[in-house]
Amino acid sequence: MPTDLPNLLTLARIAAVPLLVLLAALQTPWGDVAACALFSAAAITDYFDGKIARERQLISAFGRMLDPIADKLLVAAALMLLAGLGRLSLLGLLPAIVIMLREILVSGLREYLAGLAVGLPVTRLAKWKTGVQMTALGVLLAGDRGAAALGLGALPIGALGELLLWLAAALTLLTGWDYLRAGLRHAEKQDSARGSPAPKELSRP
Repeated sequence: MPTDLPNLLTLARIAAVPLLVLLAALQTPWGDVAACALFSAAAITDYFDGKIARERQLISAFGRMLDPIADKLLVAAALMLLAGLGRLSLLGLLPAIVIMLREILVSGLREYLAGLAVGLPVTRLAKWKTGVQMTALGVLLAGDRGAAALGLGALPIGALGELLLWLAAALTLLTGWDYLRAGLRHAEKQDSARGSPAPKELSRP
């Protein structure tokens, strides 16, 4: 049901997106801190909604549909904000592009495999990728300006965030390749099945 706690957490993640955009668009030190805090809180709900759903047997078709959508909306909004507000260096844009392209790739694969009634399970490496990616985006949303507001101006927060983003992009390539291979295997099976000659009828004596 949409009103189950896991689904409410997922919906809250989606509802956080416009507020995240507003806070980041303020381009003030405390606006950046608030954007980082909101993004981090929203990212944490991704862990808890799945955990609660499994423990309380509240797994639903609605939740399975909405959860990956909420994740992609949150990540895409953060990446576009960072790029649009000039918070990424030229080198920092490259891993951001890789991450966005991977999200499009996996979405396309999931849509194709759904038509075959085949699921695309989340691997352990993909979970690590998500953790590093969310950490990187949270750090970048805070940025050097937010770090200075918290008395951490001596730390190279922006550079650290971009380094984590590169690590997330590397993991993104690995997991994206795994998902692509899985999709290609199923596509080859479908093509082989279509190309197989129809069984001949046995002649009766």
